Order: sequence, then structure tokens, then C-alpha cells
Amino acid sequence: MDARGIIAKLRDKKSLSSAEINWFANGLADGQVSDAQGGAFAMAAFLNKLSTDERVALTLAMRDSGDVLKWDLPGPVIDKHSTGGIGDCVSLLLAPALAALGAYVPMVSGRGLGHTGGTLDKLEAIPGLKTEVSQERFHQIVSNVGTAIVSATGRIAPADKRLYAIRDVTGTVESIDLITASILSKKLAAGLDSLVLDVKVGSGAFMKTMDDAAELAQSLVSTANDAGCKTSALITDMNQPCAGSVGNALEVMEVMKVFSGQDVRSILAEVTCALGGELLVLAGMAKDAKQGAVQIGDTFSDGSAGERFSRMVVELGGPGDFVERWRDRLPAAPVIQDVFLPDEGYVAEIDGEALGLAVVRLGGGRLKGGDRIDPAVGLSEVALIGDPVGPKNPIAKIHAPSQEAAQAAITAVQRAYSLGNKQSELPPVIYRSVR
Repeated sequence: MDARGIIAKLRDKKSLSSAEINWFANGLADGQVSDAQGGAFAMAAFLNKLSTDERVALTLAMRDSGDVLKWDLPGPVIDKHSTGGIGDCVSLLLAPALAALGAYVPMVSGRGLGHTGGTLDKLEAIPGLKTEVSQERFHQIVSNVGTAIVSATGRIAPADKRLYAIRDVTGTVESIDLITASILSKKLAAGLDSLVLDVKVGSGAFMKTMDDAAELAQSLVSTANDAGCKTSALITDMNQPCAGSVGNALEVMEVMKVFSGQDVRSILAEVTCALGGELLVLAGMAKDAKQGAVQIGDTFSDGSAGERFSRMVVELGGPGDFVERWRDRLPAAPVIQDVFLPDEGYVAEIDGEALGLAVVRLGGGRLKGGDRIDPAVGLSEVALIGDPVGPKNPIAKIHAPSQEAAQAAITAVQRAYSLGNKQSELPPVIYRSVR
């Protein structure tokens, strides 16, 4: 086999065999396939699309290009993945809740991408906590605590890491087939029995329309199931932040409010319970999603999820008293300022991507690879659709490193809001499930 022949077949809309796809993925991982050849493959896949069998084969080939974790545990090994949004800190809630119910959640997560926040960046807002651990240590923490949220090693799906970088500079990031294989190759490398996917749709998501979100959800679910991992998805709203804050330490505060029973009726808690309910059904731990959602909520009320989170924080190097003293332990920005609009009205629309980018420019995300993140900056008390706002009712609080940065963010946040004269109908939190 050779790269040129495989690319030519894909270009000419001829079916690729699993062996050919496997050879190409290994070539990406070991350098036998050049960047130019990887780009040509990606563009051919983007333009001509992959068949169902080819998509499954690419997913498995990229998974198997590196380490695939194996577990011997007295409970199901399960996980959740989100396609990304703003104020989306569900993973920090859901993983400990599932662990409290007897599941094992080895969550290999990522950092911020574009306007969306990264789970690892949020978790590392906790002083002393490090998400880079050895594979042996990862196994130990999951076995002892029930969950660990860590960064991927270089040995997890290296073919995907290479192809992802190539896609980023060749205009092929948007390919549903390549997005599917990229997400699932990394998740399935964690050795999962079951997986639930949170596919976001709306102004703060990568998928802006329901048609695009539904296409991605169906592709992910069918591919994962065909690859041998029991999987379902929920399409959830991202026309406004999932949590009441956007920013790393500020979102950890939102998580702690749920763990401490202060905010169990929030959008954040509702999405978490719904996703957990789906996953418990897949794992055989609940008879239906509604019962599973109640079980997740109970771990917040009885404190068992917070206890698991505390144990994970300690195992990853964080403070032993974090759950008791989280308000004192998290970093705070030196400038905190309300944001007002000159006119009164009700929030009709929010440009979620603009809000996310405002936080990035404050220092809460990366404008380019290698940028340092300021964990303290962001937005809190964010007004949501239907809320009354105006000269006396703020739309958010800015948490900034300087007055100058705060002023620039204020302008950006103001532009992200559109008002109406009456309350708009609230968007549903959960649009539908895909199985």
C-alpha cells in the first residue's frame, strides 16, 4: 500500500478497505504519511464524504494508532463528551456524580478551543491541581475514587493528533466524518463500555443550526455503536450560557454551588442530570432516563458527588479543604465591574460566541497556542433570555485583570445582547435525544 494510491481512491469516490484506512492512520502516527498527503486525504474526505463503514474504520484505526486503556473494575466504565459551548462545566459535575453511584469515569479531556472553554483549564483553576498524570497514576485514581479528569498523553490516538493539526490549516475542520472520527478515537481509546454525547446547538456552539447538530449527533451515535461502544446523545441548547458564569474559576464556583445544594435547579444542573440519566440507562444502572436523572440529582442533594469531587481534587494535587473553603481557595480578579445597557427591555437574544470571545480576550482563553490563561477572569451573574435588563439591571459582572481590559470587555458584552419589549419564549434546555 502507499499513501498516493489511497488518496486517489478517495478522490475518485472509490471505497477504501479497513486495511487501507488502518495503514494510512498508522502512517500518520509514525510519520510515513507526509503533511501534504494528510491534507489531501482530509480534503478528499471533506468533499466526497466517507461511507458509514469507512467512518467506523477510520475511528478504530486512529484509536488503535496508540494506547487503548484496559480496565478490570467492579462497575461499568463510562464517560461523557460535549461538542463545546460557553459556561459548559457539566463534566466537573457529572463525573463525580456517576462515581458516587458506583460507575467508573476515566475522563480524558481537553483545553479551550476558540470561544469555548476547556474542562482541563477550568479544573486547573484550583490551586495546585495538575491534570497531567502518568497512565499508571490515572488508573490508580480511577480505581480509588471512581473518576479522574486528566489530559491525554501523547500515546492516546496519535494519528488523530496529527490529522487534527493538518485539518486546522487546510480548511477541513468542518467535515462531519472527520469530526466524528476525531472525537470518538480519543474517547474510545479510554476503554469505555458506554458513552453519552452532549451535542450543543446555538449561538455559543460550533453547530449553529439544528440540522448541523442533528447530523453530527447521528454520525457520532451510529459510529460509536458500530465501533462497539453503547452510545446515545442529547442535543442541548447553547443560545445562552449553560452556567451563570463564563470563565475558568468562575465556572468552578458554579459547580460548587450545585455540589453544595445552592443551585440544583439551574440550567447547568438540568443538563447534567439529563446526560447522566441517559448514561445510567446505557450502563444498566437505571430503568429509564428519568429515573437516572433523579439518581444524579440525589448525589448533589446528599453530598456524595461533592465528596467524590473532593477526593479527586486531592489526588490531582489540589487542597484537601477545597470543598469546604472553595470561595477562599479560588483566584479572584482585581477588577470586578457591572455591565449595563442604556435601554430597558428583556433579553431577546445572546450572541454566545461573542461572550466567549470576550472572556478569551480578557485572558480566560487562548488566542494562539501556548498562551497563558488567567483563571480568575470572566463573566458572572450573566443575564439570560427573558431577563429584564437596563440602566439599573446589569447584564453581567466583568472580572478583569485591569480597568482597561474591563472597559474593552464591557463594550464586547454589550454588543452580544439584543433586547425586546416583552419577554421572549425561553428556549428548551434539551431539544431531543439521539439513539
